[in-house]
Amino acid sequence: MSPASNEPLLRRAGACPVSRISPGDTNKFVMLVDPLRDKTPFVSAVEIFDVGGKTPPHHHAQAHEMFYVLNGNGRAHCGGKTYEIAQGDSLVLPPGLEHVIENTGEERLYCLTVMVPNEGFAEMIRDGQPMTLDQADRAIVIGASDS
Repeated sequence: MSPASNEPLLRRAGACPVSRISPGDTNKFVMLVDPLRDKTPFVSAVEIFDVGGKTPPHHHAQAHEMFYVLNGNGRAHCGGKTYEIAQGDSLVLPPGLEHVIENTGEERLYCLTVMVPNEGFAEMIRDGQPMTLDQADRAIVIGASDS
C-alpha cells in the first residue's frame, strides 16, 4: 500500500521483488522504492552484478543516477574515463553521460542505485524476469544468513 504524502515508507528488503531486466543480463535488481507503487519522484534498487557482469553502454536523457557500493569491486566507464569503485564509494552520473558499470571483483558487486526522475527504469525492472536471492545475496542485502 502506498504511504500518504505525510507518512514515511518503511519496507523490508527481504519483502521486495527481485528481477532481471532481460534473461541474458548479468545483473539483477531488488526494487526498494518503486515510483509507480510508492508515488515517489525516484526509483531505488539494490543492483547485484554477477562476477564479470556489467551493464550495456547506455545513458539517461533526463535522469541523474547514483551508485553507492555496498560490497565488492568494480569499474565505471563514464564519458571516456574509467573509475575504480569499491565498498563505500558513491558515483553520481548526470543526465546524458554514457556509462557502463562492471564487476571486476572475484565476488558479486552490490550497489544501491537511485535514479531521479524514474525515466522508465522502474517499469523495465518490474517487467523483467523474476529472480530470487541466494544466501550470499541475502547476507548483503538484508543482513541475514540462512544457517
